[in-house]
Amino acid sequence: MSEPAARSWVEPATIEPVVEAQKKDVDRTLLRANLARTVEERVQNLGRLRRFVQEFDAAPGRGTGGGP
Repeated sequence: MSEPAARSWVEPATIEPVVEAQKKDVDRTLLRANLARTVEERVQNLGRLRRFVQEFDAAPGRGTGGGP
């Protein structure tokens, strides 16, 4: 049996400053609220987002579809 391929990991000491710098730009309350939802609720929200994007895309002068 062959050994698994070696993974190239970045040292945690290198990652941590980047993560800490990005945390200030993340609204964790939204993440927590989403995680509190059931899987079904998350799928429904995703469907609403998809429909919104489709409507936006099809609007005249908007997105990649639609009018002039």
